Amino acid sequence: MAKNKEIAGATPDGKAPCFRWRYVVLPLTLLILSSALAAVFYNQLPAEVAYRFQADGSPDGWLSRSTVILWATVPHLILALLAGFIAWATTLASRRSRQAEEGGLNPESIIILMGNMVALPQAILFFAMLDIFSYNAYQIHILSLWANALIVMGLGGSVFGIFFIRAMRRIWSASR
Repeated sequence: MAKNKEIAGATPDGKAPCFRWRYVVLPLTLLILSSALAAVFYNQLPAEVAYRFQADGSPDGWLSRSTVILWATVPHLILALLAGFIAWATTLASRRSRQAEEGGLNPESIIILMGNMVALPQAILFFAMLDIFSYNAYQIHILSLWANALIVMGLGGSVFGIFFIRAMRRIWSASR
């Protein structure tokens, strides 16, 4: 059994990692970007904003400008708070459980992955918001929502796959 000071991811005094902002950097970045985007586009949007589109790209649903801004930014805030809660709760759990460290896993990398995982739905929401704003301000669609979702899910799946492979290699080498 490894000593606490020798465990990867532990602080120099041998304790489990504390909450760090890097555990939620992606959700916070997307929250800031979406808020800035909403502020920039607010005056460029018409009073009635198209927010839902048919397959051919023509508008299908309309809402007021303030409602669209509210629905575009509040989910980002909720998801960023959720990411902070997940990272905070995971750091508390890692302080109480040392099983992952004994198995060769770095608890800090797990916390970073779990806290930033919320950025996947945030990225899809960000691209949807960007498409709504670009259509209503300039009458152009950037990319369809399903294409954006596939790109984000593909990138997220790649990150999870790399993390999983690295974790399995660490566990494999620790068990030898």
